[in-house]
Amino acid sequence: MVAHAERGMSAPPEVVFNTAIDPDRAAAWLPEPLRLDGGRRPELVSVEQMRATWYSDSAPDWSAEIRVESVDAGGARVRLDLAGADADGLAEETLANLAREVADNLTAG
Repeated sequence: MVAHAERGMSAPPEVVFNTAIDPDRAAAWLPEPLRLDGGRRPELVSVEQMRATWYSDSAPDWSAEIRVESVDAGGARVRLDLAGADADGLAEETLANLAREVADNLTAG
């Protein structure tokens, strides 16, 4: 099953994307099946288009792809495709977790 979620964030798109691909922050926002491999780095589909994909060797039916886009107000729109056995209920929660990490990243920096 593939679940889709979309969320706006009031942070620059580069900050959102860099927070998402930071392996030290992955455990705080990625669903557990995608964290089982020790927080390995995502595959960068396109840095210019701010797209990245995560896979798990331990849970091969799970994957996630995010796309971060700029919005007119200076924020970002994040789109998530989350695949896995229980992904349907986790897509919105996963983006909410990422939003918290982005907010923490902004206040820490």
